[in-house]
Amino acid sequence: MDATASGTPSIQYHNIVVDQSIATLAVSPFTRQQRHCFGDSTPGEFPLAANPSIVLHVLTGCNLDPQDLAKLEATCSFFRAPANFAPDYELSISELAALDMCQKRAIFKPMADDEREALKQRCGGSWKLVLRFLLAGEACGRREKSQAIAGPGHSIAVTSKGSVFSFGSNSSGQLGHGTLEEEWRPRHIRSLQGIRIIQAAAGAGRTMLISDAGRVYAFGKDSFGEVEYGGQGSKLVTTPQPVGSLTNIFVVQAAIGNFFTGVLSREGKVYTFSWGSDAKLGHQTEPNDLEPHPLLGPLENIPVVQIAAGYCYLLALTCQPGGMSVYSVGCGLGGKLGHGSRTDERYPRLIEQFQTLNLQPMVVAAGAWHAAVVGQDGRVCTWGWGRYGCLGHGNEDCESVPKVIESLSNIKAVHVATGDYTTFVVSEDGDVYSFGCGESSSLGHSTGADGQGNRHTNVLNPEIVTSLKQVRERVVQVSLTNSIYWNAHTFALTESSKLYAFGAGDKGQLGIELVANQSERANPELVDVDLS
Repeated sequence: MDATASGTPSIQYHNIVVDQSIATLAVSPFTRQQRHCFGDSTPGEFPLAANPSIVLHVLTGCNLDPQDLAKLEATCSFFRAPANFAPDYELSISELAALDMCQKRAIFKPMADDEREALKQRCGGSWKLVLRFLLAGEACGRREKSQAIAGPGHSIAVTSKGSVFSFGSNSSGQLGHGTLEEEWRPRHIRSLQGIRIIQAAAGAGRTMLISDAGRVYAFGKDSFGEVEYGGQGSKLVTTPQPVGSLTNIFVVQAAIGNFFTGVLSREGKVYTFSWGSDAKLGHQTEPNDLEPHPLLGPLENIPVVQIAAGYCYLLALTCQPGGMSVYSVGCGLGGKLGHGSRTDERYPRLIEQFQTLNLQPMVVAAGAWHAAVVGQDGRVCTWGWGRYGCLGHGNEDCESVPKVIESLSNIKAVHVATGDYTTFVVSEDGDVYSFGCGESSSLGHSTGADGQGNRHTNVLNPEIVTSLKQVRERVVQVSLTNSIYWNAHTFALTESSKLYAFGAGDKGQLGIELVANQSERANPELVDVDLS
């Protein structure tokens, strides 16, 4: 019912009857004053509309969800009516609260007024929808938070303040230290002094970093689209260099896949480099193309909050007025595009199965040959090539449409990570589950007093990683190698920004010194790096 038009009696402030037992106490007499309000309100009343600035302050300070703001508008005309506040006197209290909360987001602050208005229209014409878009992007990508990336043979760690450490293989200069020497311990990339990095991506022989100013820095192989083993381009870049072709695009995320690279702008637009000679990504390019091309098709007019790249395919998580959706494009081998077939898709295509499952996707992950999604309700879906049990359904069958992992129905998942036939799931409580290929001890499972046990065994159903339970900290992020050519390693980042590593470490990618004849570490070990 509309509280402003329902005729509900106003709250009256009456004199309070004093208890007789204390009435005899000697107290100074005083006259109770009736409370008055602003505007034309009757003395003694305190209607909601009396001081809307206070209401706005409360809504903004409480960081209400955009959906809650929409519910307020639906239940009371006070929240729908123009509030007569700057900067737009026609905006309602709910819209103003959403705008205020948008202005707290790092990628929104530097936007000019016309850029903000363009984003508003792209998101659906409401600041509440813009806020939902911004929050969704922050939720699925640890923007401006500490993070670790387990790349193919090398690793990148970003502190909460934006400093970057790298270690592992360095045959192409992908560590960014100006040399081609391996690093077995995390080493600070000093040439980035004064630049705050908010996101990182690692591919075979290449690294890309995104700054809080939207600039992209790349080093290692100078090609954006070659295969992992093959030509290396015309030269190697051994220190971070800005990507000149992206100067006019404010980038918030990069994803490196085989044969191509994708970047996401703050407006939610997707651009790709290379791997388009036969128009597999909707445009014609050369394998060594250094120019970004907008991803054509449906996503030209739909805001994207996250991208994920696998072996010759790309996933895009979108945020629309009707809810969250996932689109896929590229190679359909193994059913990894999620459309019920194994055919390629030249343009992004909506994965319709999530509507059938009544699942709102919140996080996407693209492994080499399989993919995964976490829903708003905590359910986990996987699809694609099921080799070694990487889909978690108890078998090695392929699934050409997303399928819910029933054995995880008793937990609420918040994060998922995929690699080469390997999957990790993090629950709301911080527990970690893994399944798939056990090669290189990258699943974190081991038995026996010596820790050797069955650490290389493939796991067909999700199993809790008990070795991570022993660290007695809540895990918030997992990253694992997403490559078909490199032995895998895994990182687990805790709530206090402690980094644990396990799996293959023959190139120093664990950040841990291994003893003689040791090439991997079965149990998680703390990496000596401060990411706080």
